[in-house]
Amino acid sequence: MVEFADKTLTCSDCGTSFVFTAGEQQFFASRGFSNEPKRCQNCRSSRRAQRGAPAASGGGDGSRSREMFKVTCAECGNETMVPFQPRGVRPVYCQDCFSKQRSRSF
Repeated sequence: MVEFADKTLTCSDCGTSFVFTAGEQQFFASRGFSNEPKRCQNCRSSRRAQRGAPAASGGGDGSRSREMFKVTCAECGNETMVPFQPRGVRPVYCQDCFSKQRSRSF
């Protein structure tokens, strides 16, 4: 059994000292991580936010805004928004028509 003790580390981004607790070390080891964190919690959170990844804990529902594209449904002709840019190779459907197409496939 490995004993863990709190360690003080220096953040590679902002240079501040932060504590890598025994509990965090145990968690890292249980996940198979062999490297210690290089960044403090604030810098890790900032990097996640810049990359668009949801935060590890708290703060919102975890959803991200996506770029949406206006299209005309190939089935009913209604305008709708989709989360991808159609290439014009395949038909694009509104949510209702897509569900109908999908249920016909199975």
